[in-house]
Amino acid sequence: MQKLLAVIVFSTLLCIQSNAQFYKATLQATGLTCAMCNNAINKALQKIEFIDSVKSDIKNSAFNITFKQDKIVDIDELKKAVDDAGFSVGSLKITGSFDNIKVENDKHVQLGTSSFHFLNITDQVLQGEKTITIVDKDFVTSKQFKKIVSSSKMSCVQTGKATSGCCTKDGIKEGTRIYHATI
Repeated sequence: MQKLLAVIVFSTLLCIQSNAQFYKATLQATGLTCAMCNNAINKALQKIEFIDSVKSDIKNSAFNITFKQDKIVDIDELKKAVDDAGFSVGSLKITGSFDNIKVENDKHVQLGTSSFHFLNITDQVLQGEKTITIVDKDFVTSKQFKKIVSSSKMSCVQTGKATSGCCTKDGIKEGTRIYHATI
């Protein structure tokens, strides 16, 4: 009986992960002044285990990132690599393949192993390739952040914290990292 239960739980987890798989991202950095700055971020990103490749777009201070297949993508680790190189994230857009994932405005949803709070979207079902923009405070300008979260009724986005008591209303455990995003 325990083996059967373990198989069911494992299969369910695989199903959840297979419903959303991120495979690429475009990260724009701020504070770059020369090719050496660009190179520093490029090297920092290439050290991340789940990254397959990084291509620099020097003109736009952007990095086109491809993730390794079947690896868990840690969005905060991307930001940390840029921060550790001495720069900041100006924007982060992650693209994934989705299989019938329902998302609603000002609601939480689990995508793969991460929790997302969607803002300023129309209710929809994500199917096929979609790009999500991370709009947490440290991923966009303060002005952009204020504009995006102004319509939310949840206090976690108003304070700019990744988690808060409001997030537990949707059954999300207190202390869980929640990424605020838009499409």
